[in-house]
Amino acid sequence: MVAEMLDEEGVDAAYLEGGMKAWSEHLEPVKVGDLKNGGELYQFVRIGKGCLSYMAISGGEAAIIDATRMTDIFLDFAQEKGATIKHVFDTHLHADHISGGRTIAEATGATYYLPPADAEEVVFDYAELVNGLEVAIGDAKIEIEALYSPGHTIGSTSFIVDDQYLMTGDILFIDSIGRPDLAGLAEDWVGDLRESLYSRYAELADELIVLPAHFMIMEELNADGSVAKRLGDLFKENHGLNIEDEQEFRDMVTKNLPPQPNAYQDIRQTNMGKITPDDEVQREMEIGPNRCAVR
Repeated sequence: MVAEMLDEEGVDAAYLEGGMKAWSEHLEPVKVGDLKNGGELYQFVRIGKGCLSYMAISGGEAAIIDATRMTDIFLDFAQEKGATIKHVFDTHLHADHISGGRTIAEATGATYYLPPADAEEVVFDYAELVNGLEVAIGDAKIEIEALYSPGHTIGSTSFIVDDQYLMTGDILFIDSIGRPDLAGLAEDWVGDLRESLYSRYAELADELIVLPAHFMIMEELNADGSVAKRLGDLFKENHGLNIEDEQEFRDMVTKNLPPQPNAYQDIRQTNMGKITPDDEVQREMEIGPNRCAVR
């Protein structure tokens, strides 16, 4: 209706079929870069929700990280690229959106990985995502190495892909850092968060390109539509990585938290496999911003 009214006034306007719900579910694949021996890495940008998912492709095989519940786009994209999905990872048990990882694994026969420290209450089988785990895809053997980095959740795990990229999950974003309270344990996990950011990440190469699982504001997007930045630049520019006083850091991430995500407890229960809401209910559960960050 609004678009039609604007059109009548001479304004070039259009509307998205399905409205805001369809906008919230739209995923835009963006090529992040090349991997060795002809491999490729793609970022799937969910602009209406701020979620970021990934697919690494090499030698006819693919790995997916932090897939959303809109699983068809990942399945169709892999098919278009002539790739068989072999591995599916969740960096942690998500609380702001429903994971599509397990559904993709079931549809393709891929192995589904989840950090065991986040999986104590899940009711399905999974492969343990543990520190130092390495998997390879394709004949070129693109390596994906797991780096335990707790703090957002107790099981949060990052990935170093092809010695070029650092997938940080919800621990580190471009303009903010992860919040430690979505399981009600902010005071317990804030120390883990600081250690992951200030010790584990500080030991990594500055040239690694950080690829987070979320973004908060449109200004975090690059000109090509991707969300990515050098780790060394973030250590210079991201306020959350530059708080020398430990108590000041602790206060920032425990006393100034934004509202928790909509229906986050039900989302966690869904990602544990304890409840199975229908599609419309899942849409309603995900309404609103992701709110995984503190800054």
